[in-house]
Formats: sequence, C-alpha cells, structure tokens
Amino acid sequence: MAQIDICKVSKTFDLGGAAAVQAIQEVDFSIAKGEIFSLLGPSGCGKSTILEIVAGFVAPSTGAVIVDGKQVIKPGPDRTMVFQQPNLFPWLTVLDNVMFGPRVQGQRAKGAALKRARHLLDICGLGGFETKYTYQLSGGMRQRVAIVRALINEPRVLLMDEPFGALDAQTRLTMQELLLTIWEELRPTIMFVTHDIDEALFLGTRVGVMSRRPGRIKLQLEVPIARPRHTDVLTTPVFVDLKAQLLHELRAESARS
Repeated sequence: MAQIDICKVSKTFDLGGAAAVQAIQEVDFSIAKGEIFSLLGPSGCGKSTILEIVAGFVAPSTGAVIVDGKQVIKPGPDRTMVFQQPNLFPWLTVLDNVMFGPRVQGQRAKGAALKRARHLLDICGLGGFETKYTYQLSGGMRQRVAIVRALINEPRVLLMDEPFGALDAQTRLTMQELLLTIWEELRPTIMFVTHDIDEALFLGTRVGVMSRRPGRIKLQLEVPIARPRHTDVLTTPVFVDLKAQLLHELRAESARS
C-alpha cells in the first residue's frame, strides 16, 4: 500500500523578470509504507526539489503530494528531513540536541522521550557520548546525532538529502550500514536522494532514476537483494549487473546535456 503518492508534480522557479527555470516536470511515482526508495540522477535534475516538496518546504507548481491519504501543504511532524550537513547546535550536548524537538513540542512524557533518545543513541554507537558537545565529535558521529534527532519524534517518513555525501568513503559505508540497522528495527519509510549508484542500490528497495532538467522519472528499478544487507553484496553479480544498468541510464542522460 502506498504511503507517499507523488502525482504529476511539476515545479517552475520564477527568477524574476522573464526568467524562469522548470526544475521538474510531471514527476509521478509512489512509495510503499516501510520502503527505502532511492532517488538517483545527474546534478541539477531536481532530486532535492522533489524531496523539499514532499517535506512541505516548497509548493509544487502543478500536481500534488499525498502522504497517508492527506495532501501535503506544509511541513509536519510525520515527515522529517536529514540534510547533508548535520546543522546541530554546537552550544548543546549530544543528548540536548536530540531532546530539543521533544522539549520544544512540550511532550508530556519526557521520561519516555529521554529513554527513546538513549536507545537511539545506543543503536547509533553514541552511547557514552551523551554529555559531549557536537564540536567534539567527528563528521560521521555528528551525522549520527542528526539522524537520531530526526528519529526521536517517530516520524512516519524520513527524507534524506545526500546525508552522507560529505563523508569519506569508509565512514560513508559505515553510515549506510548503520542506516540499514536503524531501518531493520524501526521500519520508517525512507526517501533517500543521492547521486551515488552504489549507495542507491545498497540502501534501496527500489531505485528511481531521473532525467536531466526538467527532471522526470525515466526508470524505476527493483533491487532484488535480500535483507539484511552488508557491504559484501557490493561485489555480487546481481549488484554489478544492476549497477551497470543504472550507469548506462545516467550516461545516456549526460550525453543529452
């Protein structure tokens, strides 16, 4: 059953005067509840624009986004975004960064929220770092804090905009495995934007490939690799074949530029 329906969504940005840029054109696809949908495409194709429309940060020019049967018209607690940069509060400790959302929302069950925060920090390998300040952490650890902060309010949809793009290769793989561990336990619906083919395949239940601007969905590819997944799948024949197919699609788009 679809949890997210993106229904013929287009977006044109007015740059002032006669100038306008159509970022995406009649994007149309659905994401099932509990699915990890990887959105892949060349730079500037509108991947992040789609994510921002689903989040409610940007309104579509035409079309609509439906989440859990309701049209998205603004941001909501059912959808949480994780960006490439963690955007944490450096004057707060790790635990206080995570608990910022529940405290702002005035959650009555603060004890339950604190227990959940500690559990999520443990899952992410941050147990024992609760009293550290975020500037004392590595880049990968700061991004883990950002993910925990996104999950603490139990969103139904997790929107991720190249969250590991600024990390080194080894840390990036570690974070991908961590995300799958979190997903196995909590099963949020995840929409994951990336330009990295390996990352899209390793994480995704399906991969959507976008055309160059104005972006459209030109291909949706099932990823028939069993879960739980570990990095050893990156060298399997099925993974290599899927990667070759996606690489061909992206090269074709680059050739059209």
